[in-house]
Amino acid sequence: MPPNADTHERMTTDETIKGSSDRSFGLVIATALAIFGLWPVVFGSSGPRWWLLVPAALFLAVALIRSSLLRHLNRAWTKLGLIMHHIVNPVVLGSIYFLVVTPIGLLMRALGKRPLRLRLDRATPSYWITREPPGPEGASMKNQF
Repeated sequence: MPPNADTHERMTTDETIKGSSDRSFGLVIATALAIFGLWPVVFGSSGPRWWLLVPAALFLAVALIRSSLLRHLNRAWTKLGLIMHHIVNPVVLGSIYFLVVTPIGLLMRALGKRPLRLRLDRATPSYWITREPPGPEGASMKNQF
């Protein structure tokens, strides 16, 4: 018998991904192309990159006049993003884990640091840590809200 769906988290998703509107897609692409096209002008290295400014103007015009022409390109862009998500996300998270978390854990273990104090000590009557100086009185927490 499968677990109750109301009490257990589902690890799969059946929802569909809704992409951006065709107009906003066209405006974002036009803006990005314009920024990269005008980058050399702003920082004084050379003239504008016309090969980027012309497509920026075309995307802007199509987005403002007839954005439905961008539908297929917008859907393809969204699918590319989903494919990249399935590849890049595990690589980035794995890199963070193996290049940051694991070396820190190994270093702490080598130095004998145990911040969670999980080691079993049968001679200890309690694992309670006494706070110095003591915290606030218990009565001060009576009316929190």
